[in-house]
Amino acid sequence: MVGILPDVNPESILTRKPPAPDRRVAYGSDPNQFVEIRKPAGPGPHPVVFFIHGGYWRAKYDLAYAGDLCAALAQHGIATWNVEYRRVGQPGGGWPGTFEDVRSAWRLLLSPESGKEFDRRRVCVAGHSAGGHLALCLAAFEEPVKRVLSLAGVLDLRRAWELHLSNDAAAEFMGGTPTDVPEHYREASPAERPIHALQKVVHGTADTAVPYEIGKSYAEVKKKAGEKVELITLPGTGHFEIVNPESEIWPKIQAEFLALTGA
Repeated sequence: MVGILPDVNPESILTRKPPAPDRRVAYGSDPNQFVEIRKPAGPGPHPVVFFIHGGYWRAKYDLAYAGDLCAALAQHGIATWNVEYRRVGQPGGGWPGTFEDVRSAWRLLLSPESGKEFDRRRVCVAGHSAGGHLALCLAAFEEPVKRVLSLAGVLDLRRAWELHLSNDAAAEFMGGTPTDVPEHYREASPAERPIHALQKVVHGTADTAVPYEIGKSYAEVKKKAGEKVELITLPGTGHFEIVNPESEIWPKIQAEFLALTGA
């Protein structure tokens, strides 16, 4: 059986309660502008994964399901910043407010006020699904981003619109179709912006939420443009196995995190 261990539901992370974070830090005044921080044992400074959750940018999905992934990484020597942000259906959610939240959280990590326990030379920005989009978008706008790991990312917003993924979630997020607001798509789609960071694009061929073609075509286009991008294809793997520490494929994903952070 490829992708998950016997009797493991890949979507179990959506319903089970993750281990509690070590602390929660606000980066703005809105109730959704905060980060959950988990740290390894020891004083540090620790390498960091700056993680952005998915959910097609919608309010009904929050950062909770990423807690297990973040806790698993902390057990292997990596501090994690699990980022919450304003989403579609909430005041300020959508483009560009959602992305501005991610940028604000990122700048807090880089600032001295976030503390000396984090090694800012060993940081990986990562995201799942819509979070993969936001992670690579962050790399396009913030040059200090050096390494990005996209897990089943929605990396081409025009193609997401053409496929009408998740009932036209891209149009909801962008505030219209590519015809209505073409400038938004040019700004927001990683497929249409130069990115200088090292990019690892992980995608399963059995993903029905974000089709494999999104990751595959993105990597092909970016390679032709001379960018540093690697496509990691996971045969028979769906959308949630890659962020579930109980899945069969998880050790491979964890190895990518360890390599990108130098942990």
